[in-house]
Amino acid sequence: MSTRGNLFIVSAPSGAGKSSLISALLKDKPLDKQVSVSHTTRQPRPGEVDGQHYHFVTVEQFKALIAENAFFEWAEVFGNYYGTSRTVIEQTLANGIDVFLDIDWQGGEQVKKLMPEAIGVFILPPSKDELARRLTGRGQDSQEVIDNRMAQAVSEMSHYKQYDFVIVNDDFDTALTDLQAIIRSQRLTMASQTHTHNDMLDDLLAN
Repeated sequence: MSTRGNLFIVSAPSGAGKSSLISALLKDKPLDKQVSVSHTTRQPRPGEVDGQHYHFVTVEQFKALIAENAFFEWAEVFGNYYGTSRTVIEQTLANGIDVFLDIDWQGGEQVKKLMPEAIGVFILPPSKDELARRLTGRGQDSQEVIDNRMAQAVSEMSHYKQYDFVIVNDDFDTALTDLQAIIRSQRLTMASQTHTHNDMLDDLLAN
């Protein structure tokens, strides 16, 4: 009997390495893990594929989905809508596949209200200096832009206590191992193991 998949909410300030960690986790395309593909009303960027990077829809289609209560969470960002499909997530979890939501703390709050058993993972940088170095990037941004990004990052990091797990991304390989350990641990909970090995347990405990 296959177990139900787990829903992971992964959040972090810009520059903490969240997306890189998720990409590394799914690099070998394991059959039991996948990142959620969001709906959006923005136009596809060069190289983006509908259904792979996003589900691209019109504003009218998106608003119709809102009216149908089709989203776990949704938000309007810079004039474009983004949302996480409730139906797709539920079907994927039912098939025993772990799903990862790459969303901010506000989206995480919305998901937790609908699915309290979702597991929250917050990624932190090792220091403000290191975060500033990562945000500075190639030195193409003005100091004002960098300062604004740092202020936003600090605001986002203040919500780390709302999450179940915290990973400090100082060494990337260590952070990736930590993330893998969290995922593995959820597969080993009593409830998960009882569901997976129900027949075996019945046999072991039979008189």
